[in-house]
Amino acid sequence: MAYDFDLFVIGGGSGGVRSARIAAGHGARVGVAEERFWGGTCVNVGCVPKKIMVNAAEYGAWAEDAAAFGWSFENHGHDWAKLAAARDAEVARLSGIYGRLLGNAGVTSFDARATFLDAHTLDVGGKRVTAERIIIAVGGVATRLDIPGAELGLISDDLFTLKALPKRVAVLGAGYIAVEFACILKGLGAEVALVHRAPLPLRGFDEDIRSAAAEALVAQGIACHAGVSPVRIEARGAERVLHLSDGTTQVFDAVFFCTGRKPATAGLGLDKAGVRLDANGVIAVDDNHATSQPHIYAIGDVLDRVNLTPMATAIGHALADTLFGNNPRRVSYENVPTAVFMSPPIGTVGITEEEAAKRGPADIYVTRFTPMRHTISKREGRKTLMKLVVCQGTQKILGAHMIGEDAGEMMQGIGIAVVMGATKQDFDRTIGIHPTAAEEFVTLRTRTRVVGA
Repeated sequence: MAYDFDLFVIGGGSGGVRSARIAAGHGARVGVAEERFWGGTCVNVGCVPKKIMVNAAEYGAWAEDAAAFGWSFENHGHDWAKLAAARDAEVARLSGIYGRLLGNAGVTSFDARATFLDAHTLDVGGKRVTAERIIIAVGGVATRLDIPGAELGLISDDLFTLKALPKRVAVLGAGYIAVEFACILKGLGAEVALVHRAPLPLRGFDEDIRSAAAEALVAQGIACHAGVSPVRIEARGAERVLHLSDGTTQVFDAVFFCTGRKPATAGLGLDKAGVRLDANGVIAVDDNHATSQPHIYAIGDVLDRVNLTPMATAIGHALADTLFGNNPRRVSYENVPTAVFMSPPIGTVGITEEEAAKRGPADIYVTRFTPMRHTISKREGRKTLMKLVVCQGTQKILGAHMIGEDAGEMMQGIGIAVVMGATKQDFDRTIGIHPTAAEEFVTLRTRTRVVGA
């Protein structure tokens, strides 16, 4: 059968665009459909605009700290509209680049929704299109809790369309989006409450990091309500009344649901294509990212594995090389460095102490200190914690974890070492850069404890 395209990609986010570009570079006839905005969540309502707002929030604290170093500033408050304009201009610039990259690569792009009619046929904005192979890269969507009045709350996307800073904000959830949003809003001047049912935020992260994060949130003035759940939201004029499981109520100007995301697979017609879904709309794939239909693939957040933009991009690139570049290869989901841009930020790579203990004996090295900047500023809640998890038998670094300023920047380099299989002795014989916080990673000499023995 003659197809319109060798490959059709549903979704114009980072993973979809990368796979399309690389496949086209290998000579494939490629089409891509995107129904909302090019660049996907990350560029438009995720990583990029969020990091700009993280940067904005940091300046307020830096201005306060400057006095301890002899600077004198007058703080006239934050201009939300000015930040929003600068942020939106950068988002528009980057989104436009994605479109141009596809055009320059010879990819046919469609500003339309694509849905399956059968295993090789798509309806793309009312046009019938056929493809030999198809990649599903539609990403995920934010969800609300199923409670009365949920429609009165906002989701993470809504932060980037607010016309003004809400003065009193409740953030529901304890994942990385929740703690990042809480810190951004607090740093820009809002009163913030963080509500979560777990005793500590950031489930799945190392326990020492979770504890340090909880302390840092409280130290910057965020009201942390741990061990409780929201049960109802009601409107009182423009205000929002939040009812909690402990029987208390609080009044806010805005309530954000940062309580999870789910794959955006609803309404794609996957049943017509014979593509099997697991629980919660997750697309089931094999080790080659093929679905139950061997010519249909899925990458990125629709898999709900490692929901990170660079992961989706790497998988998309490898898949295109495999299918069209005569270069079969896979990308590992292990030892993926990541960061949480809370205040202070977290950087992590590899496994946690708790995971290591289940595998066998591990040596744990931990240090906690006040970085030089804050021995002068005296700012509370700015202690740095660094941690190495080491296999006792091989001495390989199994995990590296940090909370403290520039954690994300440092962890990218540490990630290279961990992926290469560096040992504790490799770290020990590396000369530190002095005076930096980063040098602490190569001067951890005294073992804190042994686990899993």
